[in-house]
Amino acid sequence: MRLEKIKTQGLAHLSYFLSADGEAAVIDPRRDIDIYLDLAREEGSIITHVFETHRNEDLLSGAPVLKEETGAKVWHGPNPEKPIQYAAETREGDTFEIGGALLKVLETPGHTDDSLSYVLYDKSFEEGPVGVFTGDALFIGDVGRTDFYPDRKREVAGLLYDSLEKLLGLGDQCLVYPAHGAGSVCGSGMADREFSSIGHEKLNNPRLQIGDREAFIDAKVAENHYIPPYFRRMEEGNMEGTEAAPPAPRPASPARLLDPGDAVCLDVRGIFDFAGGHRTGSLCIPDDMLAAFAGWLLPGDKPVLLVARDDDQAVDAATTLQRIGFDNVSGFVSGAMPVAVQNGPLDTLDFVDTETVAARVDNPPAGWTLLDVRAIDEYESGHIKDSKHAYVGKLPDAASDLDPDKPVTVMCGSGARATIAASQLLRNGFSEVDVYIGSMKAWTAAGNAIE
Repeated sequence: MRLEKIKTQGLAHLSYFLSADGEAAVIDPRRDIDIYLDLAREEGSIITHVFETHRNEDLLSGAPVLKEETGAKVWHGPNPEKPIQYAAETREGDTFEIGGALLKVLETPGHTDDSLSYVLYDKSFEEGPVGVFTGDALFIGDVGRTDFYPDRKREVAGLLYDSLEKLLGLGDQCLVYPAHGAGSVCGSGMADREFSSIGHEKLNNPRLQIGDREAFIDAKVAENHYIPPYFRRMEEGNMEGTEAAPPAPRPASPARLLDPGDAVCLDVRGIFDFAGGHRTGSLCIPDDMLAAFAGWLLPGDKPVLLVARDDDQAVDAATTLQRIGFDNVSGFVSGAMPVAVQNGPLDTLDFVDTETVAARVDNPPAGWTLLDVRAIDEYESGHIKDSKHAYVGKLPDAASDLDPDKPVTVMCGSGARATIAASQLLRNGFSEVDVYIGSMKAWTAAGNAIE
């Protein structure tokens, strides 16, 4: 028996390849499926089953693609928002044999109504399950968010509590295999560790320390989560089924940077590359932050022209975009030099340090705003005096009361999100924008007060 975990960087998505005695199953596959096919070839096994723990919100499922490629049957839970076109329904108590492995279905709603967990048994050993694929019900160090049904907040939080009780009853020896790890938007307190057991979570997971059902519901209802606009497109895609991703983008003529037409110039090189020189009007989202912010800021109805350091970065960026449904990548250009040498539209972005920001806070320039673009929980836990909050993902609407002709300094935790936000403000006509590099980490390291 072999169990392989496949981590999708950026999305912090975890899928699993399980094989035993020439048969194989995949749990919660991503859209680009080559890795599962390679593992099956390496193992000499046939993928016969694909199991989904729930309707994903943050990425497109690869289950229909695997079904088309391998003929495997796809299984999904009951009570989906709409019928899952490519899957058959499975319910609590159903069992599936994968060679010497046995998977038993548990219904674990709360995160979504259709959430399932799959309990893994080794048929050679009868004393309890080996592990459980928990989807987004139970994470390592956290539990699933329950804010996708705003009209049923207390009901679904209670459903999750009951589901967790089921999972805790599997025994301390049972290993936990969630669908996401630290960094995912599907939870906020996950441990930066990808292995655990039911016993360890019972002792250490903060949400599992709340033994009273009503207190648990109160805690879940009080959480603050953001729902990116692309989630709805992912939900629709994961009910109807998606096709295989298009081929990798090809290099585009450097002239495209001078006249990209209606394409969005998406600069994925990194914040320092962007600050040093970028095409006017381009959107900066570093490649390792694409999964978190492209779905917020990138329009879904326009082609994308990537600006990357090299071919490899461009292909990786396009793959990340395809995982969240942005297929219309029309090509890529390496760097901003083609704009510079042709005297085209080129801009830079200024970074400012702690001393400069402190001086501005003490003696604000006329009309100046210090804009904090962290999540609201981060802002409320401590912020610089007189700073204004507007979450980066909700710009520019969140900063609609700012005057685009007045100076703005953007800050976050370190300066990365602030650079993304600054590029969005510049695209929307703000004329005087700079970034506090280091941001809150630099501010507190210098011993400055926060509110």
